Amino acid sequence: MTGSARVHRCVCETNRLWRSCGFGAAALAAIVVPMSVSAKAEQATPSEQPGFYSPKGSQQSPPLRVEVIEGVKFRDIETGDVYRLYGIDACAPAQRAALGRQPWPCGVMATAWLVSATLGKWVACARIHESDGVIQARCASSQHGDLGAAMLREGLAVTVTVEPPLRTYAALEQDARKAYRGLWASRFQMPGEFRRSATASPAEVESGRP
Repeated sequence: MTGSARVHRCVCETNRLWRSCGFGAAALAAIVVPMSVSAKAEQATPSEQPGFYSPKGSQQSPPLRVEVIEGVKFRDIETGDVYRLYGIDACAPAQRAALGRQPWPCGVMATAWLVSATLGKWVACARIHESDGVIQARCASSQHGDLGAAMLREGLAVTVTVEPPLRTYAALEQDARKAYRGLWASRFQMPGEFRRSATASPAEVESGRP
């Protein structure tokens, strides 16, 4: 069997497995397209044969069962690998927002949404990169073709700066903001700023340094 035939067979088998786990065409597209873009960006590994290309490895995860850690992070219950949704952030677990004079736990709400979206469901991820032992990835469940996009649409997450920019994510955030959905109806501190403030020393806080 030629190399191209083996690759084609592997892709077919993976797609068959995902469909058997309940992933529809939208979910598959959300995972396969960014995965293929990421794979193209990988550098070729050295080879003894001149002109021979070999990728570093598949960036596409098999279907996972996960345990949610917080609003944008979960753990594969089989391997223990920790995944973080790429391109977005959500309120930290202890963070609160305020709708008028009424505070509400935006961190708890984001975590609860991700639990609801993944509990008892298969999740598949397209790995973007790994940093400090955490896999940055775009992920889908059997009900959501892109978990990050769904959270942005509901106003439960905000975009973060990535390269290249995710224009679809920016548009979803803007739509939620215009419609005052979720966080955008309330007063809140950006999650990244909240985390930096929470980890800053008292001296830094008093001096006004981030």
